[in-house]
Amino acid sequence: MTSPKGLPKRKLGRTGLEVTALGFGSAPLGDIYEVLDDRVAIETVETAAAAGVSLFDTAPFYGQGSAEHRIGTALRRRPKGSYVVSTKVGRLLTPAPKGRVKTSRFVGGLEFNVTNDYSYDAAMRSHEQSLHRLGLPAVDVVLIHDADAWTHGQEEGPKRYREAMEGAYRALEKLRSEGVIKGIGLGLNDPAYMARYLRDGDFDCILMAGRYSLLEQPALEEVLPIAEQKNIGVMLGGVFNSGILATGPVAGARYNYTPAPPEIIAKVQKIERVCESHGVPLATAAMHFPLGHPAVSSLALGAVQPEEVRRNVAAMTAKVPASLWSDLKAEGLLDPSAPVPA
Repeated sequence: MTSPKGLPKRKLGRTGLEVTALGFGSAPLGDIYEVLDDRVAIETVETAAAAGVSLFDTAPFYGQGSAEHRIGTALRRRPKGSYVVSTKVGRLLTPAPKGRVKTSRFVGGLEFNVTNDYSYDAAMRSHEQSLHRLGLPAVDVVLIHDADAWTHGQEEGPKRYREAMEGAYRALEKLRSEGVIKGIGLGLNDPAYMARYLRDGDFDCILMAGRYSLLEQPALEEVLPIAEQKNIGVMLGGVFNSGILATGPVAGARYNYTPAPPEIIAKVQKIERVCESHGVPLATAAMHFPLGHPAVSSLALGAVQPEEVRRNVAAMTAKVPASLWSDLKAEGLLDPSAPVPA
């Protein structure tokens, strides 16, 4: 099935929702690298919706609420049922009239302080606060955000896991059982923790950032097999690994939000050479590859300019020869067991 604008659509796990394979991830709208112009940021979201993109992912953490504001401003005037919104719990925002404490990578954003809190009450409160920031009466999906060792460290990771499963998870189960939301899930970077949650809980979908991309595929070990077995829809963020698969191995290229190390630069150079030999831009290959896995429902791609959205839509509808994937595997640049697009 495809959207009215021609973007392919897929089922999002057990939520009963269908979403476009190209989604919109709003972390960059939280002023992650630079302070954005509100008008342009909102226009970027509007451009995605007008192009047929139906999945929009956001979180309180992104710019201390600014991403949710921008997403909501762009979407709330659009027809009901024309979009799916997912947001997250795990961080509470409190007003900071004297200026916020700098605790995140976002260079801009709103004047709120961020508190990590995965308790039951905090999850309920966070969900309601998100609705206010979005200006929407409901969201479709709510994810537990960053409750892992990747974010909180090896000592704090187990504590956050217990807190999330005993608190936020129960809150989201209640919201789902009451029909307030259609799906519950996780938004994590850490594949080991993601697999643990999926084994222990009853989740409908996940958003995994950076761990299944053209550059690296650790999610093939446990996460994606479990997701496929349990019919859990997978949304992928970070398919450009924070930039390098979009920009190519240029000076200043970013990997996992920091300057890419030499070994990553070298691997991306090799991948890019294979892509060029097939006449396929690196970024286009990076978008198409992860959609070859049957558990993957959508790519939550970030953008801060309308032109970036138009470029992503064009790349999504481009043709990629099957020989590209076989050549990447032959050169040892892709996991040999990775399923590839038909």
